[in-house]
Formats: sequence, C-alpha cells, structure tokens
Amino acid sequence: MLLAQKEEESSGTKSRLGSASALPAGALADPALGMERGEQYRNPTEVQMSQLVLPCHTNHRGELSIGQLLKWIDTTACLSAERHAGCPCVTASVDDIYFEHTISVGQVVNIKAKVNRAFNSSMEVGIQVSYEDLCSGKQWNVCKAYATFVAQGKATGKMKLKPLAPQTEEEKMEYSIAAERRRMRLAHTDTLKDLLTNSTMPTERENGDCNTVVPAEKTRVESVELVLPPHANHQGNTFGGQIMAWMENVATIAASRLCHAHPTLKTIEMFHFRGPSQVGDRLLLKAIVNNAFKNSMEVGVCVVAYRQEMEVSRRHINSAFMTFVVLDQEGQPSAIPMVKPEAGDGERRYREASARKKIRLDRKYIISCEQTKVPLSVPWDQTNKVYLSYNNVSALKTLVAKTNWVLATEIDKVRMYTLEEDKYLSFRIEMSVCIDATQAFFLLSDLRQRHEWDRHYASAELVQQVDEDDMIYHVLSQTVSQENKPQDFVILASRRKPCDEGDPYVVAFRSVTLPTRPPNPEYTRGETMCSGFCIWQETAELTKVSYYNQAAPGYLAYVTTNIAGLSSDFYVTFKACERFLQKNKDEITVGLQNL
Repeated sequence: MLLAQKEEESSGTKSRLGSASALPAGALADPALGMERGEQYRNPTEVQMSQLVLPCHTNHRGELSIGQLLKWIDTTACLSAERHAGCPCVTASVDDIYFEHTISVGQVVNIKAKVNRAFNSSMEVGIQVSYEDLCSGKQWNVCKAYATFVAQGKATGKMKLKPLAPQTEEEKMEYSIAAERRRMRLAHTDTLKDLLTNSTMPTERENGDCNTVVPAEKTRVESVELVLPPHANHQGNTFGGQIMAWMENVATIAASRLCHAHPTLKTIEMFHFRGPSQVGDRLLLKAIVNNAFKNSMEVGVCVVAYRQEMEVSRRHINSAFMTFVVLDQEGQPSAIPMVKPEAGDGERRYREASARKKIRLDRKYIISCEQTKVPLSVPWDQTNKVYLSYNNVSALKTLVAKTNWVLATEIDKVRMYTLEEDKYLSFRIEMSVCIDATQAFFLLSDLRQRHEWDRHYASAELVQQVDEDDMIYHVLSQTVSQENKPQDFVILASRRKPCDEGDPYVVAFRSVTLPTRPPNPEYTRGETMCSGFCIWQETAELTKVSYYNQAAPGYLAYVTTNIAGLSSDFYVTFKACERFLQKNKDEITVGLQNL
C-alpha cells in the first residue's frame, strides 16, 4: 500500500515555487533526464522536490510550518498529475495525513509524487514526504498522502484521461489498490452517517486530569483573505496548497484559544475541494474547536468564497478537520481542557467529532498498520465495515501484485506457485476453465456452495449479508486440529467487479470475530489471514481462475506436502472446482438474467 521509502538522488531543475533567489532552496527532478543517461527505470509521472527549510518557512519554534509543507505537497502532486494528463489539473481532495515528525530550520524536505491510477477524468497521486539532516546524513519519514486531481480540458472542462500502464510490482500494487481507496472515499460520508445513527455518541467528556471547561464559542476564529495573483496557480485559480495553508493557520489559532499554548498539528482529515476560486475572490475562513478529548482536540475549518457582495456570490469551497495536541517538555501529549459545545449546531459538531475520531482509529488500526501487525481476526461491527472490507480486498490485491512467484508443480494444466516472504509462505493455484468470468465470480463468492468441490469444507452458513459486496459466513471445516477437534471459521467475504477493462473479478476472504458467533468448545477456532480468488476473462470462452492463500500455520503441512510431490491434493481439489463451475454455469446464468 505504501509508496517506496527509499529516497533517490534527483537531477535538479528550477523549482516552480521560488524566485531566482530561492533556487538553492528547492529543485524538481525530471526522471526523463535520467532515462536519457541510461539509468534504471523510473515512473514517467514521478516528480521529486527538495526544499531547504529557511527561517521564512518556519513557526515561532523554528519548525517548518505545516501550511508551507502543504503548499509544497500540493505543488509536487499537481505537477505529477499534469505530467500524466498533459493538461492543467486541479486538486479535488487530499486524504487523511498523519504527521510523524516535525522539521527544523536547516533540514531538507524531500517530496516524491507519482500517479498511481487514472480513472475517467480523475487520477490518484501518491505522495511520500521525508526529511534529512545534512550534517548527519540521516533521513526520516514525515507523512504519506494520497491526493485526487481532475484534468481540465480547454473547452469541455473535464477531459478523459489516458490509462496508466504500471510496470513494477509496487506500481501494480498501488494501481490495483487505488480502486479500493476510491471506493472508500466515496463511502466516507455514509460511514459517518451510519455511525451517528447506529451508535450513541458521548454528549460530554469525563473530567480526567483536567477540570477546566471552555465554551466552544471562545475558540471561534474568522479571517478574510483576498486572493491576489501570487496566490493563483498557472491556471488562474487559487492555489490549492495556499488555501490549505490558510486553513491550517486559522485552525491553529482556534486550538491555541482552547489550550492557551502552542499546539502541534498531528492529523488532517480529508480536504475536499467543492469548487474553485479565482484572483479577486475574498475567502472567509472559519474555525472552531468541535470537541476536546483527553490529549487531543478536533478543529473544524470551512472556507467560503465571495466577490464584493458576500450574500450574492457566497459559495462553500472547502472543509477540513484537523487534530491538534499540546506537547510537554518531554514531547508527550498534555491534558486538554474540556469544551462546552453550543446548543444546536455546536452539539451536532461535538457528536460528529467523536464519530470521526472512532473512524480515524479504525482506519489507522485496520488500514495503516503493516499486515504483520494486524491481528488475524479483527472484531467486525457496523462502524468499521468499510475499512475491514478495504483491508480484506487490498491485502489480496497486494499478494496478487507480487512478482517473485515460483512455479512449484504442475499437473494437467493446474499450476501451483509459491512465494516465500519473511515468515510467510503463500501459494497460488491457477487454471483455465471454459466458463464466463461473471459466472465464475458469483459461483466462487458464495461459500455455501464450496463444500461441493472443496473437501476441506463441511458447511458454511451465511451469518450476515452486510451489503451487496460483503458477506460474513460461519464455516465448519473437515480439517482436524492438533486438539483433535474439527475447526470452524468466521470469514468475511468481500467481492469486487472489475473497475476498468483488464481488471480481474476479486473475491477476498479474511477472518473476523462476531459477538453472535463466539468460539465453540466443540471446535478449534481457525483463522485465515489473506486468501481469495482473482478471475480474468482470457477469451470469449475461457476464464483464468487463480486462488491465493497466505498460509496460516494450519495450512503449511498441506502446502509443503504438495510442493514436495508427496500429494496431489491441490490438483484433485481444483479439478473438482472446475467440474463444479462447468456443472453450475447454466444455473447461475439464469439467476443473473433474473437479477
């Protein structure tokens, strides 16, 4: 999921940010120059920027202003988007950003951006930010971000983008998972609404270590900025990075009014640009502390643009939510005073802030953690269903994108591949079947039928139909555990139809826990980390079916026995799968026609 963290040396060209006097402080790298010299492959959309942090870029503590960093991030990402599109691009949104370190005067900020995937008129750009100390030569990661840009045609506005052709393993992985991130962005508003509807959000905070209560109204900030030519980008619209910097400024003031200290920005939740503004616009920026938790506070910021007459031309162009902490002398978060929300909208914002904190924790725990740090069976509930589904599908897509698969054995065109990586052994079984890919997709995604071809399955019960694409099953296995008891599983099945031509149908499986299906003493509760099917339409008649499994300890004996040639169980199982698909394809066709 993450962009490569290894920094590459860049060949410098003049930065678009600074004047001639600022040239030593920043440079943009052009990968085409390296290709001409015969260097190794680099993504043609990749843009690198390096900036020396000067006093004019910093706050009162001598640390790089987050607003300035956002300007550099947005510029680098925009140049990458325009390199692919070949036309002007505008920022549509920026996903959550978690800041891991602060940056001091004299250190160098390195930003790398590249297009991960192009959709119709929008594209996702991945951004990696690090900094280096010139004296020690050490480097640290600062943050990662994903931004969405829209290509702007001259006459028709939005224009259709050319498809991206990923080349490396990392590019293929990012390309595939970009569709999942896009799906999650579109579901974000509904996720928040569902959480507020189905959960009881706290109306007040426990006192904890701080007894001070501050009315939210005392933290309110309003500031007007006049958009001048230096604030506009090369298209004449207000530079998105400039708007983000102004938003960070008013949010910091609001946070300071609550804690009467200098707060540190830790997280920005998705910037969403609703519309452009131009030179001559007045931007009214409003900020207020929505809620204060024990060691952090959320500040909401909105931006309204207008011309001379505010009531006539007023339009909401941006919103964001920022989380601040106050660090003590040891760098640890201090207690934050409590907030008393205003009646009406203030109480609504207070409850929504609690819901957003829950969502942020779910996203960080389920999505941002490395795969090895996430427990095999994560508790499932309505509030984290979107992120568990994302994690389920993206984990499988990451496994599929790996390039170092090794053919272990082949029997009658049924092939078994293995992948050894760290402490995990994964396997892939592949065959071609005379069936339509859509038919295979629906047949293989229903675990209630799997016992018909997989002898390891005794039965499967559909416990919960989460939505059209996600189901939870309770599976009883024929496999006997070391305790000499049969195994059972609670499995989340997430399925996806192709996003673009050439994409596979995907059916992903992972273990979850449900309160309604606690472990039964008659069974040994098993777990699956990452498994599932990818299904490609090869020709009009043939479909390639690939099954992937990141083997849990219970499967290792099965895998190694087949690899060593001591068993052909995988062949028998998947030949049975082929017969099952052939037998049921006409029945599923009738079912699909009736949908």
